[in-house]
Amino acid sequence: MKLSDLAFIGIAGSVVALDKATGKQAWATRLRGYGFVNILVQEQQLLATVYGEAFCLEPLTGRIIWRNPLKGFGRGLAGIATAGCASNVAGLAEQQLRNEESDAGAAAAGAV
Repeated sequence: MKLSDLAFIGIAGSVVALDKATGKQAWATRLRGYGFVNILVQEQQLLATVYGEAFCLEPLTGRIIWRNPLKGFGRGLAGIATAGCASNVAGLAEQQLRNEESDAGAAAAGAV
């Protein structure tokens, strides 16, 4: 399988690779926590951030190449950028906030 055959999904503390032609899961790697996973693929590397940590994965296998706990920076959303490429973490963070507010509103309405 080639890198161009895969689509990558960041979800619930994990990264999942799917075959773009079939949708079949090629691999899944659990990183940390259950939060939003921001991902970026560039130059044969898959970078991911979740729960205040950064990871580099081998995109064909999901093997973790390195991990950096980013000590002292908290557990919030983290963006990823490399020369010429950046993730859309601002838009994704806004959507996550809307989802959390909607969930909280629904829970409050159910408690009345």
